[in-house]
Amino acid sequence: MELKMNRRGDDLYVYMTGELDEHSVSKVREEADSAIDDNAGLSRAIFNLAGVKFMDSTGIGFLIGRYKRLQKYGMDMCLENPNANADKILELSGIYSLMPKI
Repeated sequence: MELKMNRRGDDLYVYMTGELDEHSVSKVREEADSAIDDNAGLSRAIFNLAGVKFMDSTGIGFLIGRYKRLQKYGMDMCLENPNANADKILELSGIYSLMPKI
């Protein structure tokens, strides 16, 4: 899993590429948390999932953890461009009620 971050205006964009599973999540968790901490005070973080090839329940846990961290700073979280498989998992999990798909 690889993350790329880009700040545009009052938004932090997080582009994710690869597989989001138990083998990759610890590395990207630290990167994402650091980016969130460094950009505290923005209005929202948008996680672009277009490059995510595979996601399991660990990926859902990763997203919920980042959501909670963002909430501490008063920031919203949105998900963008999940592929069909990820979208189905996210829909079934109910995660869109916390972080809407845009």
